[in-house]
Amino acid sequence: MNDSQTLDELLASRSNHSRRVVEPCTVVIFGASGDLTSRKLIPALYHLALEKLMPQPFRIVGFARREKSDDSFREELRQALDRFSRTKPVVEDVWNAFAQNISYCQADISDPEGYARLKSILASYPDEKLRRNLLFYLATSPSQFGDVTAQLSNAGLLHKENGMGTPERIVVEKPFGHDFESAEQLNGELTRYAHEQQIFRIDHYLGKETVQNILMFRFSNGIFERLWNREAIDHVQITVSEKLGVGLRGGYYEEAGALRDMVQNHLLQVLSLVAMEPPVSLEAECIRDEKVKLLKSIRPMTPAQVMENVVRGQYFAGEVDGEMRPAYRSETKVRPNSHVETFAAMRLFVDNWRWSGVPFYLRTGKNLPLSASEVRVQFRPAPNILFAARQGSKLDANSLTLRLQPNEGISLRFNGKVPGSATELRPVRMRFDYDSEFGAYTPEAYERLLLEAMAGDATLFIRRDEVETAWRIVDAIRNAWVNKPLTNREFYAAGTWGPAASDDLLERDGREWRNPQGLK
Repeated sequence: MNDSQTLDELLASRSNHSRRVVEPCTVVIFGASGDLTSRKLIPALYHLALEKLMPQPFRIVGFARREKSDDSFREELRQALDRFSRTKPVVEDVWNAFAQNISYCQADISDPEGYARLKSILASYPDEKLRRNLLFYLATSPSQFGDVTAQLSNAGLLHKENGMGTPERIVVEKPFGHDFESAEQLNGELTRYAHEQQIFRIDHYLGKETVQNILMFRFSNGIFERLWNREAIDHVQITVSEKLGVGLRGGYYEEAGALRDMVQNHLLQVLSLVAMEPPVSLEAECIRDEKVKLLKSIRPMTPAQVMENVVRGQYFAGEVDGEMRPAYRSETKVRPNSHVETFAAMRLFVDNWRWSGVPFYLRTGKNLPLSASEVRVQFRPAPNILFAARQGSKLDANSLTLRLQPNEGISLRFNGKVPGSATELRPVRMRFDYDSEFGAYTPEAYERLLLEAMAGDATLFIRRDEVETAWRIVDAIRNAWVNKPLTNREFYAAGTWGPAASDDLLERDGREWRNPQGLK
C-alpha cells in the first residue's frame, strides 16, 4: 500500500467518526469586559449552544476589573448578542438556558485576592469535571499573559506538573510578540507555568472552514497530490487583500505594518498548509510538525536578497467603490512622514525536494479593490507545439484556485474549444462552490476554535516553534527595511492592486499577478 492510499484511509477513518465528545468544561474569560468577548467569544459560545455542541454541563466565568453583578454582565452580553449574532433573532429559550451558566468575577488581573475568589466560584460547582476541566481564555493584551498565568499557578488553578494529562488549558490571542525576541520571551513566561501542550495560541484564520479544507483537498484527492510538485507547478500565488484602510487602527498599524499584521501569521499559515508534506497521521502534533518543517525550509535572505525579493507599499488617496479614501499618512494617529507598509509582496523559495525552484508569491494590502483570500496554483504551460504554437499567448496555462473568502470554493481553469468551424481555444472554468454544494452555513471561525480548545485538540492552534520560525522569516525582512524610505514606485492609489514595484517583482520572472475576481 502506498503513502497516498494510507493517508486516504486515515482521512476516511477520521471522517467516519463523529466529533469527539467534549467533556464538561468551565471557560474562564480574562478581559471579559473587552470588545473581543462581546463581539466574538460569547456569540460563538451561544451558537455552539444553539447547535447543541456545547458540553453538558458547562460554565462560563467572566473575569474583569469593572464592577458588575452576574445579572448586569448577562444583560450586557445579551445586548451585544443582538448586534453580533450571526443568526437573528436570538432564540430566547436558548439564550435564557445559556445565560444561566454565566457568572462574573470582579477583580484586577494583578490582584491575588481575585484569583482566590475565582477559585471559590469554581469550587462551588457540583460536577467535579467543571471544577477541574478548565479553559482559561486570555482576551487581554499580550503584556498581561505572563502575569495571568503566574497568578493562576500561585492560586493552584494551573498545574504544570501534570504535563499532557492536565485538564487545564490556556488560550492566548495574537499578536504573539512583535518580533522573534519578544515572542521567545513571551513563550518563556508562559512555559514557566504551563507545558507547551497546555498552551493554545489562536489565529482565527485557521478556524475558517476553507483554510482547513486545504489539507482535505490535497491529501484525499490523489489526482491533485500527484501534480503537487515542481514537475507540474510553475509557481503559486497567495493573495489576502482587504478593501478597508487602516481606519481607527492607525496607532496599532504604525507599530505593526502589513508584515507583522498579516504575513507573519495568516499568509505564512496558508503557505505552510499549501506546501507541507503529508503528515504521518491526522494527530495534532504530526500536522504541526510538517508545518514547522515547511517554514524552516523557506530559503533565508540576506538584506540584499530582501531588497530583490520583497516589495512594500503604502496607499495614498484614491477611490474604492465610489468612495474617496484618505492617504495612509492622513489617517488618525499616523505620522505624516510615515514609511510603514500597508502593502507587502514577496517571492519565497522552499528549499526541499518537492518545491525546489518553484517561487511562491505572497501579497497582502489595505485599500485594495476587493476583500478576498485565495491561493492560485499556476501549472506549467503546455509545450510550444500543436495548439500552443498556434494560439500563442491566447493559450493560458492551467491553474487551480482555492478561494478562501468570500464566495468560498475551488475552481479549475483549463482550455476548451470554442464552438464553430475554426480551431479556436478559450480558457474555461470548472467551479465547486461551498454554498451551492453543501447549502449550509459555514461556522464562524471562533466557534470551531473554541470547540476544539474545549476538547483539547491543538491541531488548529500554533505551536511555539511555529511562531518563532515565522518571526525569524519576518524579522529578516524588517531588518533590511530599517531606515530605508519608500520610493515612488512603492506608493499606490487606494482602490488599485498595489504599487508598480509589486508588478515589477513578477515581470522580472516573465509572470504577472492574477487578481481575485469578485464573482458569485
